[in-house]
Amino acid sequence: MARIDDYINAKKIAVKDLSQKDITDVVKKSGLEIKDNFIIIPFLNRTYKVNYPDFEFIDFSDASMEVPIQEQVLISHYLSGEKPEFFSGRQVTYREVKGASFYFGPFVKRAVDPLKKVFGSNIKGFINAAEKLNSKKISAGDTGYEFLIFPKIPVQLIIWEADDEFAAEANILFDSTIENILSPEDIAWMSGMLVYRLMSFSR
Repeated sequence: MARIDDYINAKKIAVKDLSQKDITDVVKKSGLEIKDNFIIIPFLNRTYKVNYPDFEFIDFSDASMEVPIQEQVLISHYLSGEKPEFFSGRQVTYREVKGASFYFGPFVKRAVDPLKKVFGSNIKGFINAAEKLNSKKISAGDTGYEFLIFPKIPVQLIIWEADDEFAAEANILFDSTIENILSPEDIAWMSGMLVYRLMSFSR
C-alpha cells in the first residue's frame, strides 16, 4: 500500500516533468483549457483549477475543500502522459494493458469486486449514480455506461445482474490508447476512484 509520502514524491516528479514542457501544448493535447492562468480540470463530479508552474490544486466550487493527493498525482500523470489525437475505438480489459498483470489483484479489489458487490443486485442504483457523472449509456451486459474520466480517457463499466442461477458479474473496459497515457497502477487507482464515487452517489 502506497504511503502519503510516496504520493507526494510522485507528484513532485510529475511536476518536474511538466515544468520542462510547453504548458500550452500539454493542455491542448490533454483536451483541457486554460482560464485566468489556471488549467481547468473536470474530474468525476468535481472541477479543479491548477496553477503552473507550481501545480497547486484548488477545488473550483469550494477553495477550502482539500483535493486528495491521490487525485493530484493521477491528474498530474494524465497531463504528462502521451495523449493520442484520436481514440482507437478498440476496447481492452485491464489484463490486456501492457504491464498490468502485476497490479491485476489490486485492480480487482479496488474496482471490479466493489462494482459487483454494490451494484450486481442494484442495477437501478447503478443507473441513477451513472447519470450523475459525465457518462453515456452503452449496449453491453444487463447495463453499461461509458464515463469520460478525462477528455482522452473513456472507461466503460458493464454489469450483469445477479439472479437465482448466476452470481453478479462486472467488467471494466478501456480504449487501448490508455496504456500510453497512464501506468497500470494509475489505471487501477482511477478505476477504483470511479467505482467508489458511484457508490457514494447510490447511498
